[in-house]
Amino acid sequence: MTIDQARLEAFVGKMVADMGAAISAPLVRLGDRLGLYKQMAGAGPLSAEQLAERSGVLERYVREWLNAQAASGYVDYDPATERYTLGDEAAMVLADERSPVFMGGAFDIMSAAFADQDKLLDAFRHGRGLGWHEHDKCLFSGTERFFRSGYNAHLVPEWIPAIEGAREKLEAGARVADVGCGFGASTIVMAKAWPNSRFIGFDYHEPSIAAARERAAEAGVGDRVEFQVAGAKDYPGRDYDLVTFFDCLHDMGDPVGAARHVRESIDDDGIWMLVEPFAHDSVADNLNPVGRIYYSASTMICTPCSLAQEVGLGLGAQAGERRLRQVATEGGFGRFHRATETPFNMVFEARA
Repeated sequence: MTIDQARLEAFVGKMVADMGAAISAPLVRLGDRLGLYKQMAGAGPLSAEQLAERSGVLERYVREWLNAQAASGYVDYDPATERYTLGDEAAMVLADERSPVFMGGAFDIMSAAFADQDKLLDAFRHGRGLGWHEHDKCLFSGTERFFRSGYNAHLVPEWIPAIEGAREKLEAGARVADVGCGFGASTIVMAKAWPNSRFIGFDYHEPSIAAARERAAEAGVGDRVEFQVAGAKDYPGRDYDLVTFFDCLHDMGDPVGAARHVRESIDDDGIWMLVEPFAHDSVADNLNPVGRIYYSASTMICTPCSLAQEVGLGLGAQAGERRLRQVATEGGFGRFHRATETPFNMVFEARA
């Protein structure tokens, strides 16, 4: 074995950076849960003592946490005044849950991935799946918090208008099924925007449906939204004008069967709106920072979820357009195209 010293040092440097990122993840979650970022947002330079007083936590912990945040580049530190500042841009990412780039929920998802390592170890060794419902509960709330930002930013102003006739149907009054709705973030966003339409959110995970009902009541859309426990291949109803799948098809064991059920449940002019994680068709083209996140999440969450179900196709979070088109075609759809995209999502439209 011949060692290239420069390459070795570069790789060790990369691992040190990754170790720093990994050990910082629980600190970000602590800052989120303790409200430290929210207390810093817009407050200007603060000492550790001031932040501790504002947050109601022990100063010694806060000082060490702030130093870690400064070392990560998340907050700015002024050595002359020993004050720490959360910049406005960082506050959008870490403190403002209404922001289109809020990422606090992502760290809840990471927490679940760490908590579920032993379960995944067993799944890898024995060829088992790991159902969505078997994960640590912070995965469920974290997924809703993470994806809600994107739905708030893009769903109404960009994604729906990109699909021919969808906005007009919703404005006139459509029957909509939102399948795999989780905590109902996507369902509620649409219901708030189009009060003439009626929405039913379906998910097989009963605790998520219970949470979705609570959130719909809080949002004041209970008159036009309902949530039911049902799977993607057996949700009830026919003649839907629009059926939506937000970031969930790749988690399903039998996505072709789910597509076939959608085809049977929409009316003759109905639309299947499919939102999936952004991915190219080739592995080589997905070897980038976004692909790194999605492949990792797919290893820990999405693929095991699919393998825990019947068929167990295991599409994975980086299936790509070509593979998704094949699923839609096998499910009975004659037309399928990419309507729009973001750096994190692809939005597809399928019709009979």
